[in-house]
Amino acid sequence: METPGLVVHGEAASFSTALRSLVNNPLYSDVRFVVGQERQEVFAHRCLLACRCNFFQRLLGSELGPGVTSPVVLSAVPAEAFLAVLEFLYTNSAQLHRHSVLEVLTAAVEYGLEELRELCLEFVVKVLDVELVCEALQVAVTFGLGPLQERCVAFIEAHSQETLRTRGFLELSPPALLPLLRSDKLCVDEAELVLAARSWARVGAAVLERPVAEVAAPVVRELRLALLAPAELSALEEQNRQEPLIPVRTRGTRLRSPPRRGRKHAGGGAAQGPRGEVSIEGLRGDQPLPQVEQIVEAWKCHALRRGDAAPGAPCRRRRGTLPREHHRFLDLPFK
Repeated sequence: METPGLVVHGEAASFSTALRSLVNNPLYSDVRFVVGQERQEVFAHRCLLACRCNFFQRLLGSELGPGVTSPVVLSAVPAEAFLAVLEFLYTNSAQLHRHSVLEVLTAAVEYGLEELRELCLEFVVKVLDVELVCEALQVAVTFGLGPLQERCVAFIEAHSQETLRTRGFLELSPPALLPLLRSDKLCVDEAELVLAARSWARVGAAVLERPVAEVAAPVVRELRLALLAPAELSALEEQNRQEPLIPVRTRGTRLRSPPRRGRKHAGGGAAQGPRGEVSIEGLRGDQPLPQVEQIVEAWKCHALRRGDAAPGAPCRRRRGTLPREHHRFLDLPFK
């Protein structure tokens, strides 16, 4: 009986180098791509792409017949990222860079290249910094990359103030911003978070050509306005009248007038009684409530001196919440 043959291996480095020389090489190329907004021409080899990636097998098998020289247009992927994908398909390795790794990761996910995706994820975690983290969070949310999303949120929680000042924060989508605003571990005060949310909504409003309040509506509910002191809440209410951030909801519910009425705050919205009690301005029994419901609920917490007075007004402290006098009677927990 003949013994089974022995598989022997040549030097991997020389094999990889030879294949790398074919990346974007017109020599023996039988397929051309036009990639990115810059419409860069890239040469490749059909059989190699098809045997390494099901995406290209379907793409090249269905759209191109033998001998067809028309280019395949892939405008969504930048040329640098596409060349990194080709390098991986040809050599099973790729050179990644901080400035383009998220684009390579996006291409790897879209093309179903799981091994390249994992390599990109490992690299992103190693180079994660304040400037990159929001872009990485957006990619993680878009493609459902849970572990990367958790790492990004944890990084932002530890570097909250710096992250809020980045361009990447202003470009987050509402689904990417929501897990941040729901976090108890953000190292930032609520007043600063309100300002950041307003800046974010302004950018979105300019891009989408929609009102600021409409853009902000999906996320502002997570702002914990009851953490703000009465003077801060009054100032926010006045600013919200001038430039709406928090949507106004007209409510038909009528409330009885507060038992005490004192001097009205300069910003409106609340009055202070002789012993410092805060009551809600405008909640008369003969008027509906065409007010900003979220701000009204925050005033309720002040007026009733209880953190649970308004279920719709979250007031749990964050890690970076600065202490205010009224926090002692709100009895706010921190997780």
